Amino acid sequence: MSVLSAYAPVVEPYRRGQSTGGAAGWLRLVLFGTRAEAAGGAGAETADGAAIDRAGPGGGAAGARRPRFRLLRGGADRSEEEPRPTVTDLYHAHRLGLVRLAVLLVDEVQIAEDVVQDAFAALYQRHGERLDGLDNPFAYLRTAVVNNARSVLRRRQTARAYVPPHEPDAASAEDHAVHHDEHRRVLVALQQLTTRQREVLVLRYWSDLTEAQIAETLGLSRGAVKSTASRALDALEKKLEHVR
Repeated sequence: MSVLSAYAPVVEPYRRGQSTGGAAGWLRLVLFGTRAEAAGGAGAETADGAAIDRAGPGGGAAGARRPRFRLLRGGADRSEEEPRPTVTDLYHAHRLGLVRLAVLLVDEVQIAEDVVQDAFAALYQRHGERLDGLDNPFAYLRTAVVNNARSVLRRRQTARAYVPPHEPDAASAEDHAVHHDEHRRVLVALQQLTTRQREVLVLRYWSDLTEAQIAETLGLSRGAVKSTASRALDALEKKLEHVR
């Protein structure tokens, strides 16, 4: 599978006439598009982590909706009417989005799926199906996915120190037909950033996290997140000038 093919579930067609607004605009509009459209028919995900399934038992839009739930932030009050999400609820609502996040970090769909599966397994083993004693399970999952991706990249770097890296196949004509050339350029430039810079940009412009949430996820200070994002955007702009 080529590098571009691995991003097929992530990249949506470029919208003509829409201003890109620098490197940040390229990331939002050219690479990632809107999260609601990227999520496809599997469900919609709101800014605070809530999610519903749009398809009913038969796959139709008129089917029964999954009950809404809201993942709690620390210290937030929860009314008695709001059911606490279980591991199964989180899996159905967020697995696809977490796989897409992992793909951007590890660059391979199958490995990304393993990374997400390991995160859910660790969550279940530690807190059980009902997630007792865990206030924000989605934040736990997101952090676990990032940490698992880091482990994959470390193992990959060690292996490549002894084995020549695999050269991906050249992009086919079909790949070029599906992926706009601007998408390809941004993806190539993104992979040339450092691991930390790529993590910050992916969490900021794909996952729509705030600086505080990124700092909590990566174990950094807010100042470090802000400076890393600034340097990463500058580096991305320079690399886009040289990518053909």
